[in-house]
Amino acid sequence: MKALVLTYDRNRCLTDHMIYRYRLLWPDHPFTFRIPYQEDAGRGEANREYIKTPKNIKQTVLALLAGIDDEEWIYWCIDDKYPIALDLPRVKSIVEWIGADDPAVSGVLFCRPEKLLKQKFLTGKVVRGTNGIKYLERRNYKKIWIHQFMRAGILRYLFESFPDAILSAKEMDHLKMRVTKPDDHRLFVTARNIATYGESTFRGMLTKNCHHSISASPLQLPAWYSDTVDKEIVIGKMPRPGLGALQNLFHIRG
Repeated sequence: MKALVLTYDRNRCLTDHMIYRYRLLWPDHPFTFRIPYQEDAGRGEANREYIKTPKNIKQTVLALLAGIDDEEWIYWCIDDKYPIALDLPRVKSIVEWIGADDPAVSGVLFCRPEKLLKQKFLTGKVVRGTNGIKYLERRNYKKIWIHQFMRAGILRYLFESFPDAILSAKEMDHLKMRVTKPDDHRLFVTARNIATYGESTFRGMLTKNCHHSISASPLQLPAWYSDTVDKEIVIGKMPRPGLGALQNLFHIRG
């Protein structure tokens, strides 16, 4: 499965870290990461494909989507987020479920952050899949930046709806809410959270959690690193190992 990474050359270290975390948590993952670049073509490595793209954000994503059919399943994984924990048996069952190619399903998010607990972001429709997983239909593109499975046409439609000039990635938080989701773009989120993610940066600086994660890995801190913002940003709720209680982990940014 093609995994599309939204990034740029300066943040290659964050891409490396994100991919490292997937390899650590999901050694047999099915992904080939499509990584955009402007000057740094990267090293030849397994499970990576480097795509030369413009600097423009919209054109970068459309270049990553080039040659992919609208109905093909992809994994959308911005490198400003990285996995901290995965309920791997259930995540793998989602891969099997979408592999059955139900035309009524267009996307699956398996991290349910605080905002998606609110009914106003859901349609009320429920689908039950394999392994006892319940899926709730999402009303719009809220939380589209969290890593998730989707058909390529969903991402293509969203970015084609954006203006050509996007001044910053943050601007897309507002742009996505102005795009009306077609009825046949059926996006779901698991009722139960089965993944936890960390945010890599906050206002251009490494988060405390990302700094700790990179420092604990064989990777180097980015060349541009000079300080860490005093903020931990973690998305999702997962059971503590060996305990029935839920660990309260929440998304600080909306």
